[in-house]
Amino acid sequence: MKKPFLFSLFLCSSFLLFSQKDDSLTFSKLDKSPLDVVMYRDTNKAAVARVIYSRPSKQDREIFGKLVPFNEVWRTGANEATEIAFYRDVKINNKLVKAGSYSLYTIPGEKEWKFILNTATTQSGLEYDASKNLLTATMDLLPSPQKIESFSISFVEQQNGGLLFLGWDDTIASIPFTMATL
Repeated sequence: MKKPFLFSLFLCSSFLLFSQKDDSLTFSKLDKSPLDVVMYRDTNKAAVARVIYSRPSKQDREIFGKLVPFNEVWRTGANEATEIAFYRDVKINNKLVKAGSYSLYTIPGEKEWKFILNTATTQSGLEYDASKNLLTATMDLLPSPQKIESFSISFVEQQNGGLLFLGWDDTIASIPFTMATL
């Protein structure tokens, strides 16, 4: 007896809720720069790092030097600040980075990029605060063998660490990291 009543109550409340003309009750449209996640696991399948970022597309646009200006801080993706989490202590550019979550920014240049780890993590990608930088390091650049339509991030395993790759259009930037020893 209770189940039909509860079901009827649910249907009535749902009808009332969705029949209102309130824009806050509608679903958002599909994002033009969808959110993506990339995980890096060690040889034992234990989580080492995770990146959460939005993936803008090239769409016949000139990317670096135009859409993404050279020598200016870039949120490294679209929308919210790109977030990188390390699940264990690592070293980047011989500097200890404690396990935790950080935002990832870059400064693209014609000949080199700067990698920036920032301690703020819940801000919009446009709310960069340099006073919260934990680390800045130079990234290696290489031309992509083919055009990369959507901004992409990946990891490649290396002895006692890995390489973080950022790729878009005709550019690939990378930075190595190692596991911090105890």
